[in-house]
Parts: sequence; structure tokens; C-alpha cells
Amino acid sequence: MSLISTLGEQWQQQSPWEIVAVVLAVAYVWLAAKQHIACWLCALISTGIYVGLMWEVSLPMQSLLNLYYLIMAIYGWYCWRKPKQGVELKVHQMNWQTHLMIIAGLLVISAGLIAVVGKSFSPRLPELDVLVTVFSLYATWLETRKVLESWLYWQVINTAGIYLCWATGLYLTALLLCMYLGFAFYGYRQWQQDMNLRQQEPECA
Repeated sequence: MSLISTLGEQWQQQSPWEIVAVVLAVAYVWLAAKQHIACWLCALISTGIYVGLMWEVSLPMQSLLNLYYLIMAIYGWYCWRKPKQGVELKVHQMNWQTHLMIIAGLLVISAGLIAVVGKSFSPRLPELDVLVTVFSLYATWLETRKVLESWLYWQVINTAGIYLCWATGLYLTALLLCMYLGFAFYGYRQWQQDMNLRQQEPECA
């Protein structure tokens, strides 16, 4: 059976809710790249749907990840809204030493989780499932805080996620992640331009 035929059959089998989740997921990442606060509402609904979808295809860590995304959508909205004091959260960077230390810590955590998940759930591709989940948790938090490097993490995470979904038969979701990968490059460029423009603005006396 050709890939096009497989994708066609999968599309016919999609529930209306899954189609809504995909559309809102695309809207979320596009709005996030534009720094529009409505992105978090799209994320809230989309991830709520994906919690159940990922559990059904034996990806427990991805299901838990989407539950985390749901919670972070609320937190992201809280962080991005303009406080009464008029202080706006701005795009900024973290030094590479901090990133290296955190990455090392996340790899240690992932190693422990891989052993637990493999024994408890018997998921498909447990190593990749855990790594994508753990690093997505961190990248999402960086995004809520408008850290520029969050988009670099998403470039790597989405690449791994494409393979994970493809290997487990979630071809449409894999195609969605391909779009996410493109938006990760776009988002980085948009946020970098915004940060550079703000740095060039003269400070008020």
C-alpha cells in the first residue's frame, strides 16, 4: 500500500476532534511565533484532545506530556499577559553554560525514566519517547518565559518526534510535526528579530 493511500485512509478515519486538535496545534505554533497570547488558548484545547489520542496508541509519556502542555498553556497565558504595572515579558537569551548544565541533568533524568517506563508500560520506542517528553517539558517552560533558545530545542525535539510518530503509525501527526519543525525555524527568526529591535531602542531617561 502506497504512503498516499495510507494517509488517505488515515484521514478518513480521523475523528472530528482529532482534526480540530491538528488545526489548533498549527494555529498555536504560528501565533506563538508572532508572540500572540491567543496561542495559549489554542494549545489548551489541542493538547486536551491529544492526551487521549496518545494514550490510545501506547505512548504513555506523550500522553502525560500533553497533559503537562495543557497546564503550561494556562501558565503561558499568565506569563504573557501584560501585568497591571505595564511590565511586559520580553524575548531574551540564556547563557550556554546554563543550557549545558540543564541538558546534562535532563539526560540523567531521562535515563532513570527510561528504565521505569520500559518496565511499567512496555511502550514503543521507550528511549525516544522519554527523551522527547523530558526535553519538551523544558522547552515548553522556556517558551512561556520567552527564552529565544526554546526554538532551538524545538528544532531538535520535532525532528525526533517526526521519527517517533512515523514509526508508531501516526503519519498525520508526523506531518504535523514537520510543519512544527518549519515553524521552529520561523519562530526563532521572528523572536531574534524582535529581541534585536528592542535592544536597539533608546532607553527612556
